[in-house]
Amino acid sequence: MGKESADPEALAISENPTPRGSDSSSSLENKADIKREEGPQDWLREDAERRASTATTNEKLRNPLVGLSREELFRDVEEFAQEKNLTHIVDELKKGALVAQDPKAFETLDDLSEEEKDTLRRERTHRWDQPFMMYFMTILCAGSAIVQGMDQTAVNGAQEFYFDEFGITNEWQKGFLNGAPYLCSALIGCWTTVPLNRYFGRRGCIFISCLVSFGTGFWMAAAHTWWNLLLARFALGLAVGAKSTTTPVYAAECAPAVIRGALVMMWQMWTAFGIMLGFIASVAFMDVTHATIPGLNWRLMMGSTSIPPMIVCLQVYFCPESPRWYMLRDRYQSAYEALCKFRHSNLQAARDLYYIHSSLKVEETMREGKNLWKEMFVVPRNRRAAQSSFFVMFMQQFCGVNAIMYYSSSMFRSAGFTQRMALITSLGCGITNWIFALPAVYTIDTFGRRNLLLTTFPLMAIFLFFTGFSFYIPNDTSRLACVATGIYLYMIVYSPGEGPVPFTYSAEAFPLYIRDIGMSFATATTWGFNFVVSLTWPALEAAFKSQGAFGWYATWNLVGWVICYFCLPETKALSLEELDQVFSVPTRVHARHYRDMLPWYWKKYIRRGDVEPQKQLYQYD
Repeated sequence: MGKESADPEALAISENPTPRGSDSSSSLENKADIKREEGPQDWLREDAERRASTATTNEKLRNPLVGLSREELFRDVEEFAQEKNLTHIVDELKKGALVAQDPKAFETLDDLSEEEKDTLRRERTHRWDQPFMMYFMTILCAGSAIVQGMDQTAVNGAQEFYFDEFGITNEWQKGFLNGAPYLCSALIGCWTTVPLNRYFGRRGCIFISCLVSFGTGFWMAAAHTWWNLLLARFALGLAVGAKSTTTPVYAAECAPAVIRGALVMMWQMWTAFGIMLGFIASVAFMDVTHATIPGLNWRLMMGSTSIPPMIVCLQVYFCPESPRWYMLRDRYQSAYEALCKFRHSNLQAARDLYYIHSSLKVEETMREGKNLWKEMFVVPRNRRAAQSSFFVMFMQQFCGVNAIMYYSSSMFRSAGFTQRMALITSLGCGITNWIFALPAVYTIDTFGRRNLLLTTFPLMAIFLFFTGFSFYIPNDTSRLACVATGIYLYMIVYSPGEGPVPFTYSAEAFPLYIRDIGMSFATATTWGFNFVVSLTWPALEAAFKSQGAFGWYATWNLVGWVICYFCLPETKALSLEELDQVFSVPTRVHARHYRDMLPWYWKKYIRRGDVEPQKQLYQYD
């Protein structure tokens, strides 16, 4: 990470309160929109004045303890301990408050013992040295992601058999049956997240969603008509939305700041692993038959998706609940006990307890008396975050990846593969997707979200065009090899780019006070367009052949590159305060800046000439 302030706390669902929709900020952002006809340098001068006038406020919002004297801090801690019946740990809370006020200055605190200082040093230098319960919680969240991935791809092989068994020949009927979970998720599932979390907690929401996945897996396996299978798959969507929104939140709220970003990233990596397991199940059961049970092979493929959610359901209540959720319910003793299980020392638990409490007070102030949906689209800073999140989530679907994930077996059969070889080759897609998702943990914070997309969009377009044109080759081994190669190369460049970027980008783009509805909006976007892709691919392929269908999504990747270059801000290595400044830049100013930079890029990278230093659009303190 490039800046000291740009640690994983700047990622999804941080306890750091950064209410970027305050009245003063809103008026300044509106002013920026009014003056959007001015050039970038005019806007930068205005922005410098704005930041100078609000620097103190932003610092307070970033760390609510900054500026308090030692006496004021201790007085607030004592009042907090008295109010929340935590007087038995007041000494730990005072020391924790001192550390939270300035985390880098703990070495100078005489209040701490040498052993406590050693613990804090080790927290920074050995970030993966965590208590057993933290690893147990990580395994739980990985299991939840595996459930998500396996639910997505078990249908890939199963449809090769149940379409014939149920006599489904209509292309739109095929698409609707496969896309039903994502329609339900976009319309219902994503929006059940808030009430489920409010009444049942993070663990309860994960348990309920995995229980639904467990039940619908058996329901799909037992379906005896196509509409019965349709109902089962639609019900599966109730689990998809809530699980995909809640699990990263739970991981982020339990994890210490030093590994929070990595845990949020792992959602996509383990989803890719679940996708691979779905393909493995298809290959494992494709030859299974039974004299009296029709379609036993595809029924076992569908039924196998019930195994991972069963394991998660058995595991989830052995993990503590999110400390933040306990505190929102005024259960501070329970929150402290949970933090003690997730941290090595009582000092670290007390520090995080008091800091989260202070952050929640600021967050509550920011929410008070505001229509949060209106705030998301009316405040320019929030609206730009929403449109950027919409773009990356939309492109995650319209880059074409889920057409491959759901229909790769059908694609390979169209190219001339046998059914057996089509399923085995599809397994290669899943393996490739997972293996090349692993480097994303490093590349996303090294090269940046925007740069990864700018690099991978044109490559995905090239490989989709290559795959589509390969269908013009006469039906022989050359065509088989070219189609498989094109799809594999596509998966290689998708996995570190449009794979992990959308969820990471959306999670950090929104201000804290609207982050929950912002993420619901973002996940509803991705699942809604997921449904569109799965619904339309069979009809698209029938109408325009494989060449036209692949060309359609290749073209969208080129469109995505243009929009990304001109309109998408970079969020890599930025603190929460700096993200405010980035999303306060009007989109027109952003586009004009990168338009004016085109000659600079041409001279530097194409002609390899000497150039002046690159113009900077943003200025950070």
